[in-house]
Amino acid sequence: MALMTWTAEQYGTNVAFADEEHQVLFDLLNTLYDRATNGAARADVGESLDALIAYVVDHFAHEEKEMQAKGFAGYDAHKAEHDALVSTCADLQTKFHAGEADVTEDVGQMVKSWLDDHIPKFDKAYGPTLS
Repeated sequence: MALMTWTAEQYGTNVAFADEEHQVLFDLLNTLYDRATNGAARADVGESLDALIAYVVDHFAHEEKEMQAKGFAGYDAHKAEHDALVSTCADLQTKFHAGEADVTEDVGQMVKSWLDDHIPKFDKAYGPTLS
């Protein structure tokens, strides 16, 4: 079962690239969550973790570039949110590959909670500037 389902009502920003990238991000998160909570091989979980984190980093860079290009006033606070999540993800990734951490139900719920807060509060705010 999917951890998250993208809907325009809940997560839509009215910025085409962002909405498309968020849908891909949700798909990658759902794949990781499914593998991690349904007993997939550790290598498969690691592959999904790496794919998700790489995509998140690229997505954040794309959003930040667009915000800067359009002079979005909330850029600094938005970037700080991104940097905090990337730091948390990088730490988990390092520990996972060192055998010191696992991707668990709690990890999935933490990412879901972050997205449930971040997209409506931060991403929707750039909609009028970026669209």
